[in-house]
Amino acid sequence: MTTPLPRAKVKKNQTWNAESVFASSEAFDAEVKSILESLDAIKKYQGHLGESPYTFIEAMNAIDALSQRATKVRVYASMSSAVNTADQVGAAMNSKAMSALAQVGAATAFLDPELLTVGENKLRQWIKDNPRMKLYEHYFNDLFRKQTHVRNAEVEELLGMLRDPFSSTSNTATMLANADFKFKPAHNSKEKKVNLTQSTFDAILNGSDRKARQTAWKNYNDQYLEYKNTLANNLATSIKQNVFNMKVRNFNSSLEATLFNGDVPMEMFHNLLAIFKKNLPLWHRYWKIRRKALGVKTLHPYDVWAPLTTKKHVVPFEKAVDWICEGLAQMGDEYVSVMRKGCLEDRWVDWSPNAGKRQGAFSTRVPKDTHPFILMSYTDDVGSMSTLSHELGHSMHAYYASRAQPMFYYLYPSIVAETASNFNQAMTRAHLLNTKTDKYFQIALLEEAMDNFHRYFFIMPTLARFELETHQRIEKGQALTSDTMIELMADLFSEGFGGEMNLDRERVGITWGTFTTHLYIDYYSFQYAIGISAANAIAKRILDGTPNAAQDHINFLKAGSSKPPMEVYKIAGVDMTSTKPIEDAFSVLEEYIEQLGVLTNK
Repeated sequence: MTTPLPRAKVKKNQTWNAESVFASSEAFDAEVKSILESLDAIKKYQGHLGESPYTFIEAMNAIDALSQRATKVRVYASMSSAVNTADQVGAAMNSKAMSALAQVGAATAFLDPELLTVGENKLRQWIKDNPRMKLYEHYFNDLFRKQTHVRNAEVEELLGMLRDPFSSTSNTATMLANADFKFKPAHNSKEKKVNLTQSTFDAILNGSDRKARQTAWKNYNDQYLEYKNTLANNLATSIKQNVFNMKVRNFNSSLEATLFNGDVPMEMFHNLLAIFKKNLPLWHRYWKIRRKALGVKTLHPYDVWAPLTTKKHVVPFEKAVDWICEGLAQMGDEYVSVMRKGCLEDRWVDWSPNAGKRQGAFSTRVPKDTHPFILMSYTDDVGSMSTLSHELGHSMHAYYASRAQPMFYYLYPSIVAETASNFNQAMTRAHLLNTKTDKYFQIALLEEAMDNFHRYFFIMPTLARFELETHQRIEKGQALTSDTMIELMADLFSEGFGGEMNLDRERVGITWGTFTTHLYIDYYSFQYAIGISAANAIAKRILDGTPNAAQDHINFLKAGSSKPPMEVYKIAGVDMTSTKPIEDAFSVLEEYIEQLGVLTNK
């Protein structure tokens, strides 16, 4: 394991194209200043939206343009901070961007309350009389669907102003974990030190040296345990913020508030957890196969990502791009060429595992006048290729939606977003399983599939169960402490392990502390499982040769949030109001487990 490069020594072609967004930090500062100076130009429409459809359209265009500018600022700042969390300039930009976004949100908060005052009848008449108003029909439908939960303009402005201070809980967790934590080095089987950072942790866990995995996993989680009380108080505060918003908007629960806001049926959440619990024996079977394949007496959590063979498969970044593009060939020349150019020419991807880089991977949602960008730490293996494929799915979603929709329809909900990313993985995986027949490479591909399903169909539903319980405790006025959260999480994992894996209760129990993004977006985790279910259903349509299935998926990407999520899914040919896609995805998981068992003779 090599020591991560200092950020300053990373090759340019491995960095994101920051200069395509702003030429310098000074240009960024100038744009933030300009955005704040533009707020009065938006506020002048307050109290005048009902005068005519022309005034309304003019106001919406102005808000749309300002939102695009604010999003561009946010992307630049978040990427600058994420590639080097120790960079104080990037941290300062991130703070400025969040403050600017909050002020834009406050300045535009009058929109929905005022439209409700204008009234549904008048707005519906405008749609009949003016063809240009047809664009806003879904916006009005959604607004009046939420009408009983929208407060007056003064309260909405106050809630908009709270966006910045409320974001501090997530920012605190991120900065603590990525900028302040210094992990004790791991030790490999030769008793040599192995540098442990956020950007090297996953690579160590994916390595064949069990001593390195064990010490890395313990040292990593022990660092979070050392700050368990701070992390617990921080997460509890975030949950209290969700409960506060729930009460302000007159919902019965935070779950109801979140799902109603996203227009997601409540039963979808509960159906997922029920199907997950019913299929836990599948995971128990997988743990047994993995233990036998590894040849260990007892399986430990740090063995979950260990390679099942000693055969290494090196996949350089450029080769990964080739294979991903081959896997997505059925999507057409435009889809593939845009994706390839983004990776190899336009520098969409910041992929060096440099020192100080934020943990994990993400893709940004940006306005149409710039690129989507990806942050990840690429380590020349099948798992990194899978992550790249996943994030490129997000990027292609952003690419198509931003060019097809105005800003207020472009920012599609997370439940839809996780479909686009998992679709790319499913297509890439299917292509490689069909074309790369080497037994050991097939095992590596199935391991990648299991890693993906483990995250989406095991970790995320488990986190969703944790979220539900912790939110309900706060809603009932009960306390959340680090110890009670550790106990709850350990109990949930114990059920998932089914006696097939050693349970280190404290280190497994602190899992909630290590998710410094997902658990700070209320009920985000379960949407991953919905996303992978829909993705596999869409991929199956294309792989089975269903007429127009590829174009259906592109139309799904282009739709953004211009329709309710369940209707957007129907554009892709999938009915997510049914439990069938979720159950079918567990059938796919079962097939992978069976194939892996055969290939490893277990």
